[in-house]
Amino acid sequence: MTGETIGEVIGDANEAKLPVLAIMRPESYREKSEALARDYGFESFYAPMIRLEDMKDEGFEPFVQRVLEGVSDYVIFTSANGITFTLDKLPEGKRESFTEALKKSQVIAIGPNTEKELVKIGVEKPFLPGDYSSEGIVEALCPEVKGKTVDAARSKYGSRLLIEGLEKCGATVFETKVYTLTIPEGDIQKELIERTLAGEVSAFAFTSSMMVRGFMKQAEKMGAGEEVKEALSRAVVGAIGTPTANTLESLGVSVDAVPGEFTFEALLEVLKKQL
Repeated sequence: MTGETIGEVIGDANEAKLPVLAIMRPESYREKSEALARDYGFESFYAPMIRLEDMKDEGFEPFVQRVLEGVSDYVIFTSANGITFTLDKLPEGKRESFTEALKKSQVIAIGPNTEKELVKIGVEKPFLPGDYSSEGIVEALCPEVKGKTVDAARSKYGSRLLIEGLEKCGATVFETKVYTLTIPEGDIQKELIERTLAGEVSAFAFTSSMMVRGFMKQAEKMGAGEEVKEALSRAVVGAIGTPTANTLESLGVSVDAVPGEFTFEALLEVLKKQL
């Protein structure tokens, strides 16, 4: 091989760039998300559009008491975060008794990550609905919850469809909000919008409606609300589920990829196929 040919090969390799994926998940998901992105052949640009913050409403202590007393027939956790924030609010000596009491209820896990978190704390056989959504939970539980007590520990922005749907099925439903979501604003969020407008981001992984709103809020703050929609139309836009896709569509953003499973890895897989 001649020196000129070697140089050409090196030049081609340098020119071959990985597609850039915008990851906008909360900080606690960053390391795992970036590792998955690498596995799927993406270069990550990380700019969180959601921040998780602890909260404790008036329903928390009654929720804990119902679980400890065996009143809760079903306990629903819609995310791994819901489990973490619930346990973090309990005194250390109370966590073990709460976990043991949970095992006597039918615990519902939304998504495989939530299931893994429950297994980690000793709840070995949570029920995992096939459809990881509020509608999916209602459909799976409706035939059996009539006359039962259901507790749900989740974020402040959880869909009302879950509560109202189970109540229509005849259940007595209690909800406690164990964490909330806020929208961070700073240099890194601004940089993501700038890079989007410059066409430097190949794909976007939107994993919640709140994330969509955070992204668009930052763009509008920079006076680029309409321009960023045009830029998104030239990239591949993915939504982790129908509610997130609907939020994007309602704002005039076309969605190119929605996975069959509501997981980040499944979203990366369909984004990669689109590219």
